[in-house]
Amino acid sequence: MTLHPSFSCLSFGLLFWLLTTALSLGTTRSSTKDIINETCEKCANQSMILSYGLCSSSLLAISVSHSANLEGLALVAMELALENVTSTLATIDKLLGSESFDNFGLGCLADCLELYSDAAWTIVNSVGVFLSGNYEVTRTWMSSVMEAASTCQQGFTERGEVSPLTQENYNLFQLCGIALCIVHMATPHQPPSN
Repeated sequence: MTLHPSFSCLSFGLLFWLLTTALSLGTTRSSTKDIINETCEKCANQSMILSYGLCSSSLLAISVSHSANLEGLALVAMELALENVTSTLATIDKLLGSESFDNFGLGCLADCLELYSDAAWTIVNSVGVFLSGNYEVTRTWMSSVMEAASTCQQGFTERGEVSPLTQENYNLFQLCGIALCIVHMATPHQPPSN
């Protein structure tokens, strides 16, 4: 299953609108670098698998994150994950058109194409759910996208093959993990009931 070519333009346009709307209550510019670095440091310290460097460089590279609060940073991380997914879908399409793979490799690529297509819709829907305040569902859905990246990678490695999508799978796993961590940090804590 492949995405319609207009999907990526539509989704990025929608995300841009959502981000600019959601970030209007962001932090001041002077504390931007601090909130990004503090957030990435907390996420890396809470998980042995999350990369501080990837978190910091990814979030700092997106200009809208320079005026973001925690919720805004979570949206930026989700947008970056979606960008990774759409780019990887294009890469998979090219790889499927090449004659470099045997039937097993082509089967793995077809599986990855389906996983990444589903991941694109899951991320777009996660953004909407997050903006509606349902952080629990957002975490569940973003976790499923992380699982999709792992499943794509494992498809190749099960038979000792080198995946042509190792970097893409790693980046998607990391970006979703960063989004999950930030969503967890931004989740309003309920006071204990009496």
